[in-house]
Amino acid sequence: MSSAAVTLPVKERFNLPDGMIYLDGNSLGPLPRAVPARLASMVGDEWGGHLIRGWNVDGWMAQPVSVADRIGRLIGAPQGSVVLGDTLSIKVHQALSAALAMRPNRRVVLSDNGNFPTDLYMAEGLIGQLDQGHELRVVDPEAVADAITGEAAAVMLTHVDYRTGRMHDMAAITKLAHEAGAVMIWDLAHSAGAVPVDLAACKAEFAVGCTYKYLNGGPGAPAFIHVRPDIVDDVEPALSGWLGHDAPFAFEPHYRPAAGIERMRVGTPPIIQIAALDEALKVWDDIDMDDVRAASIALCETFIAEVEARCPQLTLASPRDAGMRGSQVSFAFEHGYAAMQALIARDVIGDFRAPDIMRFGFTPLYIDDGDVRTAVDVLAEVLDKRLWDDPAYQARGRVT
Repeated sequence: MSSAAVTLPVKERFNLPDGMIYLDGNSLGPLPRAVPARLASMVGDEWGGHLIRGWNVDGWMAQPVSVADRIGRLIGAPQGSVVLGDTLSIKVHQALSAALAMRPNRRVVLSDNGNFPTDLYMAEGLIGQLDQGHELRVVDPEAVADAITGEAAAVMLTHVDYRTGRMHDMAAITKLAHEAGAVMIWDLAHSAGAVPVDLAACKAEFAVGCTYKYLNGGPGAPAFIHVRPDIVDDVEPALSGWLGHDAPFAFEPHYRPAAGIERMRVGTPPIIQIAALDEALKVWDDIDMDDVRAASIALCETFIAEVEARCPQLTLASPRDAGMRGSQVSFAFEHGYAAMQALIARDVIGDFRAPDIMRFGFTPLYIDDGDVRTAVDVLAEVLDKRLWDDPAYQARGRVT
C-alpha cells in the first residue's frame, strides 16, 4: 500500500502527554486517539447492548483471524495465515511443539543468547515435558549460521534482539535452516511494525509476536501466530483448545483440529483487547513499512551521533551498521538503571535491561528529529551533572 500522501510522523493519531518524548514504544506502544471511543462502543453497545448475541451480531468469533489479517499485511504474511489469541509464550509453545513433531527423528532446538528469555524458558519447559532427549542448544547470535546442522529439528530466533536491537538476516537464516532440513520459527515481537518483514518470501514455517509494542494494542494485547499456508493443515496442535476444534459448538468428546489457521486457536479470545487492537491497527492503513524503516534509520543515526558526541560515558551496545539494527538503540552504562530513572523523571521515556543497557525505541509514527535532539539534551544533562546519583533513582521497581 502506497503512503505517498502520508508524511511521517503522524503524531495527531496518538494520545501522548504534552512535553513527553516517548522512546519506549518498543516495550509498550502509546494509546492511539481513536481507541477509547472504540472501547466505549464495544463495552456499551456491543457487550452492554447485545450481551451474548455479540458473538454473532458483532462478529466477535471471527475477529481473531480478521483482525490478524491487518497484522499480516505488516509482516508479509498471506491473508488468512495469521491468528490472534493468548500470549506470546503460548504461541511460542504452539510453534515449537508443532515443529518438533514435524521432525520426530531430530533432537536439537537451536537458538541464540539474544533470544527473549520467555522463548528459551518455553523451550526448556517443553523439552522437559516431552522427556525424549531433546536439547536446547544456545549459541552467540553471530554463530547461528554455522551452528545450523542436520541435527536441528527447529531453529527458533528472535528477529530483532530485545536488548541490543541486533537484527538477524531473516531470509539468509531461513534458507540455511531449510537447507539443513530444520523447521524455522521467528519471534517478531520487536519487528512487527518496526521493520519490513516478508514471511511469504522467506517461507519460514512459523512466526509469532506480540501486539502491545510497535502495534500499540495496549497492555495485555493478544499475541499472534503465523503458519505457512502449505503446511498448516498438517500441523498437529499440542494445545488442543476447544476453539481450535473443527466444530467447537458440536461439543464432540474428542478433538478434531479445524482447517487452516483456525486450528492454532486455543481459548476464548479477549474481545475487549482485540477491539482496542483493531482500532489501533487502523493507524497503519495508509502507512508503508519501507517509509517507516527509512525514517527509523534516520532517527537512530542522529541519536547515535549526538549521544557519542555529547555523552562519552555511554558505550554503544547496538550494531553500528543500520542494516543490522532494528528500530531501537541501546547504550551500556554502569549506572544505567539510575540514569534511566532520572531521564524518565524529566519526561524522556526509555527503559533499562539488565545488566547495564539503556534502551531507546524510535517509532517514526510519533517521533521526529527535534524529539531526538531534545532527548539527547536531557540525557547529556543527566550525565554531566550526575543527576542519576540520587537515592530516589536507585531503588528498582518491579518493572524496569
